[in-house]
Amino acid sequence: MSELTFVTADGEQHCLPSGLTFRELAVRLYPEQAGRAIAVKLEGEIRDFHTGASGGGRITLITLENPNDRDALEVMRHSASHVLAQAVTHLFPGVKVGIGPAIDNGFYYDFQREESFKPEDLERIESEMRSLIASDQTFSRREVTKEEALDFFGQRSEKLKCELIEERADQSLTLYQQGDFIDFCRGPHLPSTGAIGPIKVLKVAGAYWKGDEHRPMLQRIYATAFFRQQDLDAFLQLQEEAARRDHRTLGKQLDLFSIQEQVGGGLIFWHPKGASIRQRIEEFLRQQLLAHGYDFVYTPHIARSSLWQTSGHAQYYRDNMFFLEVENEEFVLKPMNCPGHIQIYKSRRRSYRDLPVRLAEFGTVYRNERGGTLHGLLRVKGFTQDDAHIFCTPEQIGAEVRACLELAEVVLKTFGFERFQIDLSVRDPAAKAKYAGSDEEWDRAEQALVESLEEKGLPYQRKEGEAVFYGPKIDIKLFDALGREWQLTTVQFDFTLPQRFGVTYVGSDSKEHTAVMVHRALLGSMERFFGTLIEHYAGAFPFWLAPVQVVVLPVAERHGAAAEALRARLHAAGLRAEVDGRPEKIGYKIREAQLQKVPFMVVMGDREIESGRISVRNRFKGDLGATAVEDFIAECAELDRSRATKP
Repeated sequence: MSELTFVTADGEQHCLPSGLTFRELAVRLYPEQAGRAIAVKLEGEIRDFHTGASGGGRITLITLENPNDRDALEVMRHSASHVLAQAVTHLFPGVKVGIGPAIDNGFYYDFQREESFKPEDLERIESEMRSLIASDQTFSRREVTKEEALDFFGQRSEKLKCELIEERADQSLTLYQQGDFIDFCRGPHLPSTGAIGPIKVLKVAGAYWKGDEHRPMLQRIYATAFFRQQDLDAFLQLQEEAARRDHRTLGKQLDLFSIQEQVGGGLIFWHPKGASIRQRIEEFLRQQLLAHGYDFVYTPHIARSSLWQTSGHAQYYRDNMFFLEVENEEFVLKPMNCPGHIQIYKSRRRSYRDLPVRLAEFGTVYRNERGGTLHGLLRVKGFTQDDAHIFCTPEQIGAEVRACLELAEVVLKTFGFERFQIDLSVRDPAAKAKYAGSDEEWDRAEQALVESLEEKGLPYQRKEGEAVFYGPKIDIKLFDALGREWQLTTVQFDFTLPQRFGVTYVGSDSKEHTAVMVHRALLGSMERFFGTLIEHYAGAFPFWLAPVQVVVLPVAERHGAAAEALRARLHAAGLRAEVDGRPEKIGYKIREAQLQKVPFMVVMGDREIESGRISVRNRFKGDLGATAVEDFIAECAELDRSRATKP
């Protein structure tokens, strides 16, 4: 019998006979810990105990000792998704099952059923899941041929499963079973259902089969599971807070933006208050970019389709583009700003002495996102990027990328974000046909980004397959007040478009050279960033961003003239102030101002008029007492100037 070599966590090598399962390997290699393990990790890949070892390498245990271990949670949640499907098939005979993966913070399973699942159905499903978990059913793994699997699921009229097997399975595949439920699955799974921790069925939503709007609409049941009740409770509390901060709800409550059904999904209307915040954002960015040597430009919203043929977008990005016919000629609503900026760069001959050229634009673009993927401000069809493109020599690329990273840090921290994660997105080495350019060009571009990150001392994660088709990129993800991750900032290296468009400069040798190009967006898009801001601050924006900074509240109608005079004085000082002159009681007006999250409320009554001092309330701190108007204006001016993000 042949042997396999395994390296344990302590670096020791062990030669063991082939033909053992990973459970047997765990017992031999980790005799004291194996009893607490639920799976193993071999060369970075999670393998469950049911699987036979077919190759050696570095092997470690996945145990229940760390309740927040992502690998352990993934195995447990994947197993729980099968229990979810089992519970649904028990309670609703005839339902057809789709797929059920583990995802961030939980899992889901898709079902095909004529009737919609109701809230009370979800409660029944959760109860049935608990019973199945308590029964401690063993997960078993069985290898079958493709024909056997198709026959098995075909006899049960599971058309969705048969379709998956036809598309994804090799000539042999694996089935997993617990109790009376059998599923086509690669694993990994727990040894038994009893190892699944506390669960919660969360919601049901519609989802097109395979994400294709032309395929059947299925019902997707979301749920989650943790190893400890306290972790589940903390998650549910976080979900409640996230719902309270939902930008779609707050956008309506605070009258910031809307999406109009008559116009179409994914197209945003910025209301006056939302537009006011956007203006503050754009003004700040404009100041920063001008100070860093950028020039602002404007480019058309449509262009001949031949432009996008040259850029490669028509080949690599066509499904996300809008095409239209104008006088028997095909045009495209621009999905990107880069070809337009290239046209401006190429409008005259450039010397190496002119470089770098940094062109910036708040450019609105349009992408054909499918209806099922649209989500408030976060996933839209039309949006405005804080876009910029830098044209430089190869020798300048490192300094330009580092400058982009430094500027991103300044901008994001100004808006109150302190914690970040950096990803280096590179191409999938197994699917090089999806990307333009040679191996040498990709290696050189990736190395330039790596050197920039390392020179700045910035830790990063390498993400294979996440690059855009024209080059690798750096993505900066920020964490909001709830610790949630948001993808906004990107710095992309591009050697492809300069070649396609002939973007050149005259070097010191008087010869033409191809320029290097950097795509850079700090906020990503105004829409997505605004949605992030709303949720980060729960709608209570910092003073410098607030659409209404001060609301003056006259106690009675006779105080209206004095309130208007104060508003005019505040307005003259550069503050965004309003008067609530409605014939309501002062307590009601204060509550309304609190709900609208206005930073300061100024009460104007007999006492204030007689004393010449104003009574000020802070939305967080409450009554601040009486103060002189000049002092209040000075305090507001300092908050505006400093762009303070703390109350």
